[in-house]
Amino acid sequence: MSLPTHGEAYHQLIEHLRLGQEAASMLAHLRRAEGDAKGRMLADGWLAVSEGLKRMQSVVITIASGRLN
Repeated sequence: MSLPTHGEAYHQLIEHLRLGQEAASMLAHLRRAEGDAKGRMLADGWLAVSEGLKRMQSVVITIASGRLN
């Protein structure tokens, strides 16, 4: 059994954020396809979640690469 490393933990976190971003984006697409006002509103919310997760992924990459000032 190996010891966990910082790199592995960052990689796992980035991967989970990416998967969450993809899932939120898919939910936005599916809700928008419903075509009603409620579906469009929920789609906008899921799109915002997707964009937030993408920004968080970028922040984690910046921290992991040591470029945080």
